[in-house]
Amino acid sequence: MIQEMTSSRLNEKYYKIEHPSGLTVLLYPMKGFSSAYALYGTRYGSIDTTFRSNDKEDFITVPEGVAHFLEHKLFENENGVDAFELFAKTGASANAFTSFDRTCYEFTCTDHFEESLEVLLNFVQSPYFTEKTVEKEQGIIGQEIRMLQDRPGWKVLFNLLNALYVNHPVKVDIGGTVESIAEIDADLLYRCYRTFYNANNMVLAIAGNFDYKKALEIVDRCVKPADVSIQADSKMPEEPAEVAQKVIEDQLEVSVPLFNIGYKEKPLTGMELVKALAELEILTEIITGEGSRFYREAYDANLINATFSSELFTGPNYFAVLFDGESREPLKVYETLNKAIMGFKKNGILPEEFDTAKRAVYGRYVRGFNNVENVSYSLITAHFQNVELYDMIEAVAAVTFDDVANRLAAVMEEERSAISVVNPIR
Repeated sequence: MIQEMTSSRLNEKYYKIEHPSGLTVLLYPMKGFSSAYALYGTRYGSIDTTFRSNDKEDFITVPEGVAHFLEHKLFENENGVDAFELFAKTGASANAFTSFDRTCYEFTCTDHFEESLEVLLNFVQSPYFTEKTVEKEQGIIGQEIRMLQDRPGWKVLFNLLNALYVNHPVKVDIGGTVESIAEIDADLLYRCYRTFYNANNMVLAIAGNFDYKKALEIVDRCVKPADVSIQADSKMPEEPAEVAQKVIEDQLEVSVPLFNIGYKEKPLTGMELVKALAELEILTEIITGEGSRFYREAYDANLINATFSSELFTGPNYFAVLFDGESREPLKVYETLNKAIMGFKKNGILPEEFDTAKRAVYGRYVRGFNNVENVSYSLITAHFQNVELYDMIEAVAAVTFDDVANRLAAVMEEERSAISVVNPIR
C-alpha cells in the first residue's frame, strides 16, 4: 500500500510504502532538481554490541566495531568486482557510513538512476566474506582506527563521550579498537548480517529527480523478502544520570586548543523526542546563537571564533546537548557558558528573544527541504525515531514561549556536564 504523506505547510508530499518484502520505502520526488540521492539503511550501528534475534533465546555480545567492519566488507563480492566499480559504470557517486545507531549505503547521480538503484540494492543484499578477506580488512581498518586516534576533531568528541557516559557503548569509537576487530571472523559477520540486514529492519529513502513508479518497480524486482522469524533486539546497559568525569584533556598536533562541551540529558523517544528537539534547538539559538549575548561577548573577547557551534546528540538511550569550537582558554569558555545558562535559568528569556530564535530555527528547517541529501537523510532519521518527516517542522511551528521556558528549567544542568579539550603538544 502506498501512503501519501503531505505537508500543507510546505505544500509538498512524499510516498511511504510498507513493501511486501518487509522493507520500508520512502520516496520524495522533488521537481526542478537535477540530481537524485538514495540511502539504503539498516537500524544497526556501533552501539549494537549486545543483541539477540527472536529465533535465538540468549543475548550475545560481539566485539566493538562489527557494524563498521560489515559496512566495509559489503562493497566486495564473490566475482571480485566491487560495488564502486559498478557505480563508476553508471556515473553515480557512492559511499557508505556507520554511525552509532545506523549503517547506510548511498549514491547520488544525475543520470542512470534506475541502474544505480539496482546496484545499490543488489550489493547490500549480497554478502561475501571469507577468512582471507576478513584478515586483509582487519589490517586496513586497524590502520584507519590508528589514523582517527590522531585526528583532533575525532579525539575531542570521543573523549567527551567517555566523560559523559559511564556504561553506554556510545562512548566507544565507532570503528572499535585494533584489539576488538582482531576478534572478528567471517562466521560472526554472517551472523550479524543475518540479524540486522533483514528487510524488516531496513529502510530505503530516495529524494530528488527520479520517477517514483520506476523506483518501486526496481524495489519489487530486487529486494529479497525478510526472514519474518528474525527480529533484532539490542540491549543497552543501565546508564546513571551522572557523568563519568567533569574534565578530560589530551594533546595532539593542533595550533589552537579544541573543545567539546556536553550536557547529559534524559533519553527520549518518538514524539516526546521530537518536541524536546524543537524546543532545545530554539533554546540553544537563544543562549548561544550568533545573535546571543554569550556569543557576542565571547567572540569579542577572543574566547571563541567562528568555529563555535552546537548540536543535539541523540539516539537509543542517549541524549546530550553539545557545544564545540576552538579557544585558547577552553575552560574559561566552559565557565562562561555555564554562567550564561544559569543566567537564563534565573532571569528567564525575553519574548523577543524567543520570537527571533524560533523564526531562525523554522527558517533552517524550511531551507533544509531544498537539499536532496538533507531530505533523504531526514527521512531515514525520522523513520528510525519512529516518527514522520514532517513531524519536526510541525513541532517547531507549534513551540510556545512557555514550552521553551519549561524546557530550560529541566535541561543543561552544570552538574551533569563535562568538557573535553585537545591541547597543542607542548
